[in-house]
Amino acid sequence: MKFTVLIPLYNKAPYIRCTLESVLAQRFSDYEILVIDDGSTDGGDLIVEGMAGGKLRMIRQANAGVSAARNRGISEARGDWVSFLDADDWQHPEFLSALVSAQAAYPEAHTVGTDFLRFQHAEGAWPPHWSIPASPHNIECITDLPARWMHAPSLCSSAVAVRRDLLQSMQPCFPLGETVGEDLDLWFRLGEKTTIALVHAPLAAYRLAVAGSLTTQHTHLSSPPWIRRIRERAMSDHMTPAQRRSALWLVAQHEVSVARCALVVGQRLSGLRWLIRGRHAARGRRWWLTLAMTLFMPNGLVSHWEAWRIRRSSPFAQMTN
Repeated sequence: MKFTVLIPLYNKAPYIRCTLESVLAQRFSDYEILVIDDGSTDGGDLIVEGMAGGKLRMIRQANAGVSAARNRGISEARGDWVSFLDADDWQHPEFLSALVSAQAAYPEAHTVGTDFLRFQHAEGAWPPHWSIPASPHNIECITDLPARWMHAPSLCSSAVAVRRDLLQSMQPCFPLGETVGEDLDLWFRLGEKTTIALVHAPLAAYRLAVAGSLTTQHTHLSSPPWIRRIRERAMSDHMTPAQRRSALWLVAQHEVSVARCALVVGQRLSGLRWLIRGRHAARGRRWWLTLAMTLFMPNGLVSHWEAWRIRRSSPFAQMTN
């Protein structure tokens, strides 16, 4: 078995059939689908059960959260590679084939992925239809994930696959009890261990603003656990000097973003404190612009500036403006 397509399921009955059909339509046929039902109560597990057999199997567990479901799936996977897919997302029929091409192009990369698209949720507008570049695909080898991430988000949980042996050596791969950034935590840990081959073709799609979606954005005036763990690893002996510089730069850019959020809600002193925490970004224009906003820009103007910037930027591209 080449791939295990791992799908954690919890109360996504309206979407799971289409998600499964996107995998069953893959042109590359050496795969299994493994659904971990995390205690669904809306009948989504019954839909999967009705489709089970052949390449599809399901394991039920009491509700323990998406991280526990993914970790269970990694332990139960039979494929050489584990491809992740959320239960309300969709993969293009060429997705697995593109991952195979990425493996062939960069055999040393133990993580492979593709570009992805975001779609606003709309009933009746799924699955999405879009054109993709003709083969061969442009494939990028990423050796510094934090630096690459500052240009654009590089990995999405429905558009990535990792060698099973590597994942099993890192268990628990996903931190239990966390539902925001738990996937980012794994991607950056993987980036510290292996190069990443990224196919530049949008071969996966995920929904925005689905109730209970794992991609729902949360804004808090604090650092999420995954950011704190990157800092801890950077300050330890687990990284090379080059990795440490990139990691601290990424963390600092996040802290600048939190400083701006504090300004938007009128907490200038808190914003200044976060800006000082993010001093590793002081060699960049964005840090100094935020300092000027903190010292001189009226609250109302800060809010309008940030609203305009967010409208034109993706959530992670915001960290570079």
